[in-house]
Amino acid sequence: MAEKLQAQTDPIELYETILEHDDRDRQAVALLLDKGVKGAGNIVMWANLLLVLAIVTQVAMRYLFNQNYPKLDEVQWHFYGLVTMIGISYALVTDSHVRVDLLHMQLSRRAQRVIEVIGILALLVPFIYLMIDQGYDYFYESWRVNERSSSPTGLPARWVLKAVIPLSFILLALAALARLVHDGHALLTGPAEEREGKGIRLVIWALIAFAVVATALTFLVETTEEKLVIAMFLTFIALLFTGFPVAWTLAGVGVAYCGIAFLFDNGMMNWTGLEETLTGLDYLTLGAVVNRVYATMSNAVLVALPMFIFMGLMLDESGVAERLMTSMQRLFGTVRGGLAITVTMIGIILAASTGIIGASVVLLGVLSLPSMMEQKYSPSLAAGVVSASGTLGILIPPSIMLVIMADQMALSVGDLFMAAVFPGVIIGALYLTYIFVIALIKRDVAPVPEGAKRPDWAAVKDVLIAVLPTLGLILAVLGSIFAGLTTPTEASGVGALGATVLALGYRKLTLAKLVNVLKATFNTTAYIFAIFLGATVFSYVLRELGGDALIEDMIHGTGFGPQGTVLVILFIVFLLGFVLD
Repeated sequence: MAEKLQAQTDPIELYETILEHDDRDRQAVALLLDKGVKGAGNIVMWANLLLVLAIVTQVAMRYLFNQNYPKLDEVQWHFYGLVTMIGISYALVTDSHVRVDLLHMQLSRRAQRVIEVIGILALLVPFIYLMIDQGYDYFYESWRVNERSSSPTGLPARWVLKAVIPLSFILLALAALARLVHDGHALLTGPAEEREGKGIRLVIWALIAFAVVATALTFLVETTEEKLVIAMFLTFIALLFTGFPVAWTLAGVGVAYCGIAFLFDNGMMNWTGLEETLTGLDYLTLGAVVNRVYATMSNAVLVALPMFIFMGLMLDESGVAERLMTSMQRLFGTVRGGLAITVTMIGIILAASTGIIGASVVLLGVLSLPSMMEQKYSPSLAAGVVSASGTLGILIPPSIMLVIMADQMALSVGDLFMAAVFPGVIIGALYLTYIFVIALIKRDVAPVPEGAKRPDWAAVKDVLIAVLPTLGLILAVLGSIFAGLTTPTEASGVGALGATVLALGYRKLTLAKLVNVLKATFNTTAYIFAIFLGATVFSYVLRELGGDALIEDMIHGTGFGPQGTVLVILFIVFLLGFVLD
C-alpha cells in the first residue's frame, strides 16, 4: 500500500486510492465482526438439540425408573438461557427483529440506515453499557461467594450462567458495531438507488407531530410523574413508527426516561417549570433489571418456547403439509370451494402442531395460492383463506403466545391450553362454514376445477396416512398435558423429538434442513426474548414513575363496569398490536 501511495503523483488519484483502501478496511472489519457473531451463534444454536435431549431424558427417567433429577431441570433452563442470550446478537446481525414497518417501508434505504445508526447510538448503546457494567457486578458477586443452586441436589457454580449476561452483551456490542460499520460504509459509498423513496424528513415531521400531541396530553394530568408517564408512552409509540426494532426501542426509552427522572429528582429540571419528583430512579436502581433478566433466563415455563418453535419448524420441513395438501385435494376435489376447505383444514392441523404462525402462513401461501389462482378463485378469498387459516396457530394450542401469557400473568400453561382449544376449533369450523356457504352463494369465487375426479377409497386412505401421524403427535403433546402426565415444558420436548422422528420417517430430514430448523428456532426465540429484555427495562421504569397506578385509574375511570373494562383493554391491545405482522 505504501509503495502504491508513493507512486501516485496526481492528488486526486492519491485521494481516491486512500478512500479505496479505507473502504476495503471498513468492509473487512464489518465482515470480521459479522463472522465472529454468527460463528458464536452457529455453535450455540446446537444447544437446542441438547435441550430436547435433556427434557426427554427427564421424562424417561421419571416414568421408566421412577427417578427425578433436579440437576436435569436446571440444565434445561441453563441451555435455554444460553441460547436466548447469545441469540440476541445473532438476531441483530441478521436483522431478524420485530419492527413496525408502516412508515419504515416507504423510506429510502438510505433513510432506513440513518435511522438504524441513530437508534443504535441513542437507544441500544446505553442499554448495552448498562447490562455489561451491572451484569459484570452481578456475575462477580455470584462468583465471589461461589453461589450454587438453591436446591441441595441442584447444580453447583451458578455464577457460570450469570456470566452469560455480560458476555452476551459484549457480543451484542460487537453485533451493533458490525451494523454501524455496514451502515456507515453504505452511507458513504452506497449506490444511487438507495436514495429512492421518501427521505428522513418524513420521520422528523412525524416525530414533531407526536411531540406536539404529547405536550398537549400532559396538560390532562397534574403531577410531574404522570406527565412523564404519558410522555414515555408517546415517545415509545413515536419511535416505534420509525421502524427501529421494538425490543431496543423499549429498552432505550426505558433507560432514557430513567435518566430524565433522575434529573427531575435532583432539581436539575426546574427550568421546565415542573415540580421535582421522588421516583428514586438512578443508574444503580436501574441496574436491578439485571436480576429480572436472570429470572427470565432461568424461567422453567419459557423453556417451552424454543421447543414448540422447533417442533413447528421441523414439521414444516418434514413435508407433512405437502402430503396433506395432495391427499385432501383429491378428497374435496369435486366440492365447490374444496381447495379453500383443504387449506383451512390443513391450517387447523398445523395450528395444533406448530405454535407459530409465520411459517404456517408462508407454507400455506406457497402450496395453495398458485393452485387457487389457477382454478380461478377470487384473489380476496384465496388470500383471506391463507391468512385466516395460517394465523390459527396463535390461538390453538400449543401456542407460544399462550406460553408467554401464562408466564406474564402467573397462570397455568395447561389451563390456558385447555381454555383455548374449543374457541380455536370453533373459529376453524366457522371458517369452513363460511367457505362452504360463500361458494354456494357466489359460484364464481370458488369454482370446481375442470376434470376433477370423485373421491374413492384410495383418496380416503391417502388422507388417513397423511393425517394420522400428525394427529398422533398432537395427541401425544396436548393429551399428555391435559392428562397431567407431563408439564407443558416436558411435552414441548417430547413434541420436538416426535416432529424430528416424523421428518426422519418421511425421509425428508437432511443435515442442511436440520441446520435451517436450528437457525430459524435460534433466531425466532432470540427476537422474542429480546422483546422480554426491552419490556423488562420499560416496565420497571414505568412502574417506578407510577405508570401502573395511572393506567389503573384511567381504566376504572371509564365507568363501564367489569365487562366494559375487558372491552376497553381488548381495544387497547388491538390498537397496540394491529400494526405488527
